[in-house]
Amino acid sequence: MESPIQSYLRQVHAEIAKLRDGKPYSTIPAMAAVDPDKFGIALATVDGQVYEVGDSREEFTIQSISKPFTYGLALEDLGSDAVDAKVDVEPSGDSFNEISLAEGTGRPANAMINAGALTATSLISGSGGQSSFKRILSTYSAFAGRQLSVNEKVFESELKHGHRNTALAHLLRSFNIIEDDPAPVLEDYFRQCSVMVNTFDLAIMAATLANGGKNPLTHRQVLEIGPVERVLSVMMTSGMYDDAGAWISSVGMPGKSGVAGGIIAVLPGQVGLAVYSPPLDEHGGSVRGLATAQRLSRDMELHFVRAARTGRSAILAAYDVTETPSGIRRNAEASDVLRAHGHRARVIELNGDLLFAGSESMVRELSGLDDDVELVVLDFRRTDQVSEVALRLLEAARRGLSGAGRELVLIEADGAVAASLGERNGRPDKAVPSFSTRSAAVEFCENRLLGKYGDRLLLRDNVPVTDSPALAPLDEADALALQGLMTARKYDDGDVIRRIGLRFGGVYFITSGKVSSTSPGPTSDRVKLNTLSAGMTFGELALGSGNRQETTVRADGPVEVMVLSAEAISELESTDPRLAIALWKALTRDAYTRVEQYLRESAVRIRE
Repeated sequence: MESPIQSYLRQVHAEIAKLRDGKPYSTIPAMAAVDPDKFGIALATVDGQVYEVGDSREEFTIQSISKPFTYGLALEDLGSDAVDAKVDVEPSGDSFNEISLAEGTGRPANAMINAGALTATSLISGSGGQSSFKRILSTYSAFAGRQLSVNEKVFESELKHGHRNTALAHLLRSFNIIEDDPAPVLEDYFRQCSVMVNTFDLAIMAATLANGGKNPLTHRQVLEIGPVERVLSVMMTSGMYDDAGAWISSVGMPGKSGVAGGIIAVLPGQVGLAVYSPPLDEHGGSVRGLATAQRLSRDMELHFVRAARTGRSAILAAYDVTETPSGIRRNAEASDVLRAHGHRARVIELNGDLLFAGSESMVRELSGLDDDVELVVLDFRRTDQVSEVALRLLEAARRGLSGAGRELVLIEADGAVAASLGERNGRPDKAVPSFSTRSAAVEFCENRLLGKYGDRLLLRDNVPVTDSPALAPLDEADALALQGLMTARKYDDGDVIRRIGLRFGGVYFITSGKVSSTSPGPTSDRVKLNTLSAGMTFGELALGSGNRQETTVRADGPVEVMVLSAEAISELESTDPRLAIALWKALTRDAYTRVEQYLRESAVRIRE
């Protein structure tokens, strides 16, 4: 199944591709011949998942998107005090190439405008056998997770036609902001702007900033958190130049544009977004890039006001129902079917806040399910907040699962998610199955699998004593003889059949209905241990507890049982020792099977 996020990006790409506003940058002749229809989008999470559509692998020059990364390197090398002495952190409100220098000192307003970027480049020195530019290129490559290179043709064109930047560099030299000959600084600056990247690269670079400076693919710590904090702060207020206010209002993420048509946005702790589309608006930003960032921020709730908490994977655990069976006792044939087909039902436990990052990890898990998974159980009991974007993505995932012949099942305390999905798909009468306990949801899945892959008799509502799994080792004559010693009893819903502490009262064979057993938990609450259905037995385990009942057994709805009383068993031992021994062997074998199941269930409850 394709991820709903991938499908969504594909839809957004198709719609925004229709925008025909803006023109590609033409001041640098080597960049003038670009195809205006090129359009790529890439979204990278902080754990390295990348969604991409369109021309996401089309290469172009990084241009001004280089500025925050060089600025970060300068901060890492020299510290904020030394860098602040040369370039301020105030929004200028000017376009990217304005001469925004402080009166008297000549200090540029910030590192995102050209004057401040030239200053940041001048602060990078060679080290470890690498020239200053090699260090800049190595830093960009570390952010991207691959070796990047320079477009020499664009570099030569920038060097030849970049008169305004040349003038700015000399003006900065006159104020001693650039302390040495500006010619090498200009070369480094034009080369850094001419580094070739694609949209995928930029998404990873943005995600590295979102991830506190650690590349989510290579796991290399490229930049420490202090410089990252400063870089993202300046990007938020100044990365979009004289359009910064509108950007913060409508997108709400630190961003940076480049005149080649690239644009990045960073949501700390969650994602990095990159878009490439050459036509630019009057502020020098990509028209489609801005429209895409606004759309994703609105639809995916990426604005910093909405997505304030750090995004973490919402997946706590994932397993199939063979690892965590329900409390329903099954006969041998049913158990064989579930062992063979239990992998077709998968439980996914969620936790934390389902904002964008948590929602993304949820639908990623759903999209990556093996082809033979038919039932998907989402456990919401540990989630704190289920956002609008989570519900929207979940409904899209539900449709995808349904289209692939799969069924979604929910575990939640109040049924709110299931109700919301019913409203969204307009079919409240076709609501997603929702259960308050894991055991009930797993029982539902088991019954689905038994109905599809097993004989219909495996889910019988009425099971005579002679067909009870506990008496399976006996021949028909012996089973009939035991049945003749039993008495029939009926119970209504909620009736207590056996109470904790009672002496052994015999073996109860359920012929129809269900019972549940509970025992005291670590607090005053009672813990539900299991559910027994038609064909199963209870009562005999009291023999291993000093002849005392260790659980309370209640009827779940109307129940009919056949009871082989303690007195009847005692009489049988006297009159027919052979049959009595055969009975105890059968019950012992059944008890070991049940203990094994209890142990598996206990392991699950410890985790819960």
